[in-house]
Amino acid sequence: MQIDSRECVNININNMGCGSCQTAENGLPKGCKNNGNCSSGGCEKLSVFDWLANMQLPDDQKPFDKVEVRFKNGRKDFFHNKEELSLSMGDTVATEAQSGHDIGIVSLTGELVKVQMKKKKVNPERDDLPVIYRKANQRDLDKWHECQKREEPVKKQAREIAIALKLQMKISDVEFQGDGTKAIFYYTAESRVDFRQLIKEFARTFKIRIEMKQVGYRQEASRLGGIGSCGRELCCSTWLTDFRTVKTSAARYQQLSLNPQKLAGQCGKLKCCLNYELDMYQESLRAFPKMDKKIITQKGKAVCQKIDIFKKKLWYAYLEDKNNWIELDLEDVQEIIKAQKEEKYVASLEDFVQTEPEKSEAVDFEDAAGQDSLTRFDHKNRPNKKRRKKRKKRKKQ
Repeated sequence: MQIDSRECVNININNMGCGSCQTAENGLPKGCKNNGNCSSGGCEKLSVFDWLANMQLPDDQKPFDKVEVRFKNGRKDFFHNKEELSLSMGDTVATEAQSGHDIGIVSLTGELVKVQMKKKKVNPERDDLPVIYRKANQRDLDKWHECQKREEPVKKQAREIAIALKLQMKISDVEFQGDGTKAIFYYTAESRVDFRQLIKEFARTFKIRIEMKQVGYRQEASRLGGIGSCGRELCCSTWLTDFRTVKTSAARYQQLSLNPQKLAGQCGKLKCCLNYELDMYQESLRAFPKMDKKIITQKGKAVCQKIDIFKKKLWYAYLEDKNNWIELDLEDVQEIIKAQKEEKYVASLEDFVQTEPEKSEAVDFEDAAGQDSLTRFDHKNRPNKKRRKKRKKRKKQ
């Protein structure tokens, strides 16, 4: 029995991919050519693990009749299962759309959908949600895959039309509806764009219903994916679902150089990972005095030049001699500031400098068989072959 390349049912446990993604006879990967629409869930991004799947409901409670369905590039929506179909994660279904029907993959079922709806601030008791018509048959799948093959050439042609109209916008992606009657064009632009003429050209060229949807630069990066400077896939295209604001103060707290080329991601904005450890840095900095706080000693005033959060070190310099930095521990600085508040000024900062003990034993350098010489491999006194032959002849004579 041969497995159709469009139906990814069998799961390969070794690589967590579908059965159609195994290697071919010549060692090359087969590839199911689903372009992220694998029904097994092993090839998709932003996949969901149903941790309530093994738990049974009480006898008097019915299964939750709402289902989460995933579409292209991680776009998800909630649907009502009025027909009470037996659905599980990975099933391909035909869903209701504004006009016609769409094809999607079930990403979540059961009680976990209710939790997800509350997280997305959607009322689980809503009855006006779009419905699921049926499980997708072979005819629906054939039509769906034909529409997917059209997306790339349509995107290329749409970019050419936008350039010809001299519009300041970039069409990043195209998504066809499952029945092929409608297409969503995702674009990015820095300012407002008048694309009325563009929609007319698209409708005349492609002969379908057109919907334009503007996305931000971060949403565009999450849809397209890529590899970050850390060598891993982008967080926004693998597991990150919400985009929080990132400020340059996050880089200042972590003492990073304010270099836009290093702090910006592929979307051109500040990297989302700057917020990951920000709370830890802010909590650690609470024990440190402020950078602009001056220390008053009997020798003079000193200002902070640099801090090291992990080693709990601070470097101070006198106002009269800013080139001479003095390294101090955090505990010593706190003690100096405490004495300063009580108007008991210390003599100088040099009294708190911890000097390392000098080593009494001096290690002499030893020349190990002339290893320090660059010509140690040159054997100048070694006789050559001709001299050896002459010596042998003399001995024989």
